[in-house]
Amino acid sequence: MTFQTAQPAGATALVTGGAGFIGSHVADELLAAGHRVVVLDDLSGGFRDNVDERATFVEGSILDVGLIARLFDEHRFDYVFHLAAYAAEGLSHFIKRFNYQNNLIGSVNLINASVEHDVRCFVFASSIAVYGSAAPPVSEDVAPAPVDPYGVAKAAVEQELRITQEVFGLPYIVFRPHNVYGERQNIGDRYRNVVGIFMNQILQGEPLPIFGDGTQTRAFSYIGDVAPVIASSIHRADALGQVFNIGADRPVSVNELGQVVSRAMDVAFRPEYLPRRHEVDHVFATHERVRSVLGFEDRVALEDGIAAMARWAKGAGARQSKPFDALELRRHLPPSWRP
Repeated sequence: MTFQTAQPAGATALVTGGAGFIGSHVADELLAAGHRVVVLDDLSGGFRDNVDERATFVEGSILDVGLIARLFDEHRFDYVFHLAAYAAEGLSHFIKRFNYQNNLIGSVNLINASVEHDVRCFVFASSIAVYGSAAPPVSEDVAPAPVDPYGVAKAAVEQELRITQEVFGLPYIVFRPHNVYGERQNIGDRYRNVVGIFMNQILQGEPLPIFGDGTQTRAFSYIGDVAPVIASSIHRADALGQVFNIGADRPVSVNELGQVVSRAMDVAFRPEYLPRRHEVDHVFATHERVRSVLGFEDRVALEDGIAAMARWAKGAGARQSKPFDALELRRHLPPSWRP
């Protein structure tokens, strides 16, 4: 169903996953800049309330080739911001077919339509997962070597965009965000977004689940630093054809993150250590390229960003965490993930 609303004059942008976390913030930035925005989302992980009333909302899947064709014919998109994905990196080992259909085939459907309709720029949200176990900090010059199906799918889409640009001339920009958190994150998703998982557990009076000993490190990135840069990238000709890491500079351990979240939620740090899962121990990146080309700044300190998200989460309340009901493999599935 499509909800038609009045929109400002300007270029027209499609935002896939625009009812989700990062996508809704990018859509807001585009609307503020005067663009017409169409949000396509199947609401599998997003929420209708996340979509600004000034946008045109379409509930549907990027796997629906007919729907995509109709949308491109009707709206003649100038820009495509592709943020729709099922970004459960750890779970992707157990949902391989689902992962590749949603994160690779769906992306190809959008790329094909963008070529056919002469889209001016295709902006793709990839992931730091493409680097796999490369020694941090990783720069964009490090060759992708993903260690999970989610990273494989993201790396494949990046390569597809390079090939499509060479063959058909489709301009593109790739961002590799990492561990982004903030308001509107789906805290009810038990498989991804550790900050949201921690806050949801606290709201329900439960301990914080930590795989392994909690010494693994990540750099956690506040949405208010990331979304504006992604949205404005289309106005920089020198960004075309480039890949950008984007996110926070300072890595912290999962244990330290749990302590920061607990303080922001006004509770004692209460971890529950679970058997280690298959994951990279230390992942963080350099950001010199996105700073020099797009003016990115890692402005919001972890403690400040977590505090802002905590205020929102307390107001929004806990969400019921639902098990993934279409597992393809169960061998070696972490016990805490079993239905």
